[in-house]
Amino acid sequence: MANFTDSLSIGKKVENEVCELIQKKYPKAYVKEGYYKACDIIVPETNTLVEVKLDRKSHETGNFLIEIEFDGVESALSTTKADWWVLVDRDFFYWITPESLRHIISNLNLRVAEFVGNGDTRSKKAYLVPKEKIIYSSYTITMKRVKEYDVC
Repeated sequence: MANFTDSLSIGKKVENEVCELIQKKYPKAYVKEGYYKACDIIVPETNTLVEVKLDRKSHETGNFLIEIEFDGVESALSTTKADWWVLVDRDFFYWITPESLRHIISNLNLRVAEFVGNGDTRSKKAYLVPKEKIIYSSYTITMKRVKEYDVC
């Protein structure tokens, strides 16, 4: 299991790869440096915000973990300002809107899971959303190019 520093480094690599894909059409897109709750990537040409979420265990569990609260404070899907979320597994980027995620969760009547994640000391609340529902609801699916950050 990767430690926080390793996980952060891997997350940055994933964000950069997603940004490079966006830059093919919108060259001014950039990864927001440092902690920025609103999003990970800003696309000035379209005033679009993009959030990137890596779930390396989704290939084992068959679910994407969609966080809504951390340490008693709303987070992630509950507070997102992003127009798009890019959910990332070992092989693909799944491009989906937060509204679509909320719709899936609502339609499936999913229960909230509460747990302390590996490497965390505080609890989080999240939904476990079946990957096939994400695939079906994605706007597009893009194959990942970089594989060296896959530590499974």
